[in-house]
Amino acid sequence: MKRIIIGTAGHIDHGKTALVRALTGVDTDRLKEEKKRGISIELGFAPLTHANGQLAGIVDVPGHERFVRQMLAGAFGMDLVLLIIAADEGIMPQTREHLDIIQLLGISRGIVVITNKDLVDEEWLMMVEDDIKEYLKDSELKDWSIMAASSVTREGIPEILQAIGDLSVQVEEKPTVGQARLPIDRVFTMTGFGTVVTGTLWSGKIRLNDVLQVLPQDRSVRVRTLHVHNHKVEEALAGQRVAVNLQGVDISEISRGSTLASPGFLKPTYRVSAKLTLLSSGRPVKNWTRIRFHLGTDECLGRLVLLEHDELQPGENGYVQIVMEEPVVCAKNDRFVIRFYSPVTTIGGGIIIDPTPPRQKRFNEAVLEEIAIKEEGDLEEVLLQEMNKRPDRILSVQELAEFTNTGQDEIRDVLEDLSRAGLAFGLTQELPDLFISRPGLEQNNQTISRILGDYLKKHPLRRGMPREELRSRYFKQYPVKVFNPFLAFLEGAGMVSLDSTHVRPAGYEVVLDEDTQKAIQRLRDKLQQSPLAPPGLKELQEEIKDTRVDFAELIAYMEETDQIVKVAESTYFGRAALDMARERLDDHFAHSSQISLAEARDLWESSRKHTLPLLEYFDRIKYTKRIGDNRIKMAR
Repeated sequence: MKRIIIGTAGHIDHGKTALVRALTGVDTDRLKEEKKRGISIELGFAPLTHANGQLAGIVDVPGHERFVRQMLAGAFGMDLVLLIIAADEGIMPQTREHLDIIQLLGISRGIVVITNKDLVDEEWLMMVEDDIKEYLKDSELKDWSIMAASSVTREGIPEILQAIGDLSVQVEEKPTVGQARLPIDRVFTMTGFGTVVTGTLWSGKIRLNDVLQVLPQDRSVRVRTLHVHNHKVEEALAGQRVAVNLQGVDISEISRGSTLASPGFLKPTYRVSAKLTLLSSGRPVKNWTRIRFHLGTDECLGRLVLLEHDELQPGENGYVQIVMEEPVVCAKNDRFVIRFYSPVTTIGGGIIIDPTPPRQKRFNEAVLEEIAIKEEGDLEEVLLQEMNKRPDRILSVQELAEFTNTGQDEIRDVLEDLSRAGLAFGLTQELPDLFISRPGLEQNNQTISRILGDYLKKHPLRRGMPREELRSRYFKQYPVKVFNPFLAFLEGAGMVSLDSTHVRPAGYEVVLDEDTQKAIQRLRDKLQQSPLAPPGLKELQEEIKDTRVDFAELIAYMEETDQIVKVAESTYFGRAALDMARERLDDHFAHSSQISLAEARDLWESSRKHTLPLLEYFDRIKYTKRIGDNRIKMAR
């Protein structure tokens, strides 16, 4: 069964609340002051059950010009509207403003209801109807039915109920998959329950015990109980009026204008990019005009940055940025309304194009083109734009979903299409949600190629650059768990070669000139003279001081190629010497369970100076284990 929200609109004292009472039997004026003054001040709510079993929620809005803020808070989320005009007064100022707001919010379905039919004669009623038709002829409401009724005699009420039922059939079903989003229009406490919030659930669903997020306060809360139309339920669906009892937040921390949403779905922002359309009946708007920004149940002060104009004329539209004085919560394609700061009148409205944009330059063609793609382009174009804006980054599906305000499953589907077209690339099967665009891949590859080239020019004997040095110095934005799969992807694409610790250009090999080869042999010969009591670094350096070979680079090369092994600071053994030392230990342990320092010294025909670091080396590689003053062989 569809979930419908019906709203009222119209001038003060034109009978909106009385009509709702006639339709539902519920008096939506609940405040003492409302009953005393006979006017609606706050939003009122009532359930409406149609003859076909359709259950709808009615939002009754105030009609006084001082309460347009409340009217706007109720108008967002309406599926159809009852525009109410009193027969004895006709079209009035708030009729006009409410009509403007209905059109700005894109509400396309509704009924014009002429109330107080019992107070006028038939001729007067026909004249009022003609006036309404004339006024609406150039508006988006020109095809709405006009019906007359009396809330006192109930004449016309059954016909209005039937018309509401007929219109409800045309309302599109709201998707209940995806993220939950409920702009809060009322907050109160109940003894024994705590904080309760109400609102229209715009998208998704809310279940008992769900963990949700209150924004912009960024408070994590849990759903204790749920009510829909005064009935306790276990699940609320998009399109329903919902009361949510929350655990984890105090009433003082939350207010109308806050949003209850799935965690991580929305982000508070101080700036939005949008397409703004001014009312044709309004005034021009200049750059940096201070305005009141209305979206959902929230109102925030802000400034208009006109990106294409110095001044926007009535009836014109253009791209803008709105800079907020407080954080707001919104999503792409949300509709909004703006009003002058003072005097407070409605200026126009529009659609959010980018809810979290950077600060953008005015009169900049690249900026305007980017916004146009976000407004008019399909998701594939928008995704590529977002990825190409960040070519130095590998982006997750979650990040792309946040950038575009799109569900992650939909993002994955589009990324698969982009991957097949060679426009974006997923990194690995182990990390299927990480992607990079083709320009990003090319830029990263060029950067890595340049860095590796510079490094190997400075260190020509190295087999490559240590992976962690490359990441920590040049790619800090990538954690290790992302950077290593990215390098593996580059290797798979034939762009680099890898080993367990180093990265180098694809096909790179160290080429030794004749001087270097001779220097290596001289060091090997020197080490071989006393293999288990090798000379120190200074003595080794002295051995090749008459060459132009860089000693530090040569030692690093010999270590990387496993010709020598660093056993202790400034102490290197030849690989063959270590193998010989280990073979002698194997022979010793074949007939003895342990070995002392003195025994090892004699076994290796060495000195204590060389024996101790060599034993500690075998401890480090877990060949031996020290117990007291002796070593035992570790089990393999």
